[in-house]
Amino acid sequence: MLQFDLLQTDPSSHARRGRLTLNHGVVQTPIFMPVGTYGTVKGVTPRSLEDMDAQIILGNTFHLWMRPGLDVMAQFGGLHQFEKWNKPILTDSGGFQVWSLGAMRKITEDGVHFSSPVNGDKLFMSPEVSIQIQTTLNSDIAMQLDECTPYLSVEPKTKGQITTEDEARASMEMSLRWAQRSRAEFARLENPNALFGIVQGGMFEGLRQESLEQLVAMDFPGYAVGGVSVGEPKDEMLRIMAHTPHRLPAHKPRYLMGVGTPEDLIEGVAQGVDMFDCVMPTRNARNGTFFTRYGDLKIRNARHKMDQRPLDETCTCYACAGSATHANTPDTGAGRSWAQGGRGGFSRAYLHHLDRCGEMLGPMLSSIHNLHYYLNLMTEVRAALDAGTFGAFRQQFKANRARGV
Repeated sequence: MLQFDLLQTDPSSHARRGRLTLNHGVVQTPIFMPVGTYGTVKGVTPRSLEDMDAQIILGNTFHLWMRPGLDVMAQFGGLHQFEKWNKPILTDSGGFQVWSLGAMRKITEDGVHFSSPVNGDKLFMSPEVSIQIQTTLNSDIAMQLDECTPYLSVEPKTKGQITTEDEARASMEMSLRWAQRSRAEFARLENPNALFGIVQGGMFEGLRQESLEQLVAMDFPGYAVGGVSVGEPKDEMLRIMAHTPHRLPAHKPRYLMGVGTPEDLIEGVAQGVDMFDCVMPTRNARNGTFFTRYGDLKIRNARHKMDQRPLDETCTCYACAGSATHANTPDTGAGRSWAQGGRGGFSRAYLHHLDRCGEMLGPMLSSIHNLHYYLNLMTEVRAALDAGTFGAFRQQFKANRARGV
């Protein structure tokens, strides 16, 4: 089941406010979706995700197929019961992971032959197999199997060069054929959830338009833009982001896959995107980088060794405010004074110490903070769209981020 209600649009951009109803709950859009590759968002408990008002999370079809396997998933009736998450889940198709295997895989019209990165077993993934796995996982949103078109060519004669239009076309057209097969298998299995098609076409607007039109003719419940953030320069990604999302059907949800920085999210919203995911908040957290309202903070820098301030004095996450402020409370950016507020969070000095010592609490707190920042940013975006002030919000966001911490 999927129902998408378009609630508000922004006259100054393509931004829109929506409500997505799925089998396991309602998702307010625009939304950021934390990535739980192996059935867990790294370093963050399900309770913490609920406290920070995560509405939907991701699972990874490829990795869950490898471990723990479909027999375990079937025993639990799917991923929700296995990982104790009662809200919506989106699963990717496994296409990106297969693409990233490089020389370990061979792509054919039928599907992809590859060696398991876990034990070396010879395996095969087709559009049908991907849908069968995702049906067993019982995700609220499944994705068609596609070929992720790389920015740099992987063809033997042109390897390492920018992918040509002919190469991108061949990849895009096979993804379209795989979309049809994914859709047919989804229907055959009578999967009660929703299936999204994925727009491909590399860095070529004409190919993107062809892919978009043919997918729309297949009448998927929702659509994603894939094949971005795959090594291309930022200006190329922004060009495709400006071209594609707002051309997708207005009455269906739009998902930009694997993107990105806070700035990317705001730009994506302005171009009509409803849904985002990225490993960046948790991956950067594990490497000591925090996202804040006023720019990025690298906790490993020596200047933080004696700093008693929290990461972000306007943030209400557990790392910044402790238990004194509930994580669901929206950050208003109103300039609340840390010194006068009796905050119960952790200092930059303490987080610097944890990172230097390799203590596991460090990446746990940093992941909580970064995910809270991303989710709260989307809360603020939705509030601005509801109030009709997204244009002003967008400008203030840029000014705040440029200010620095």
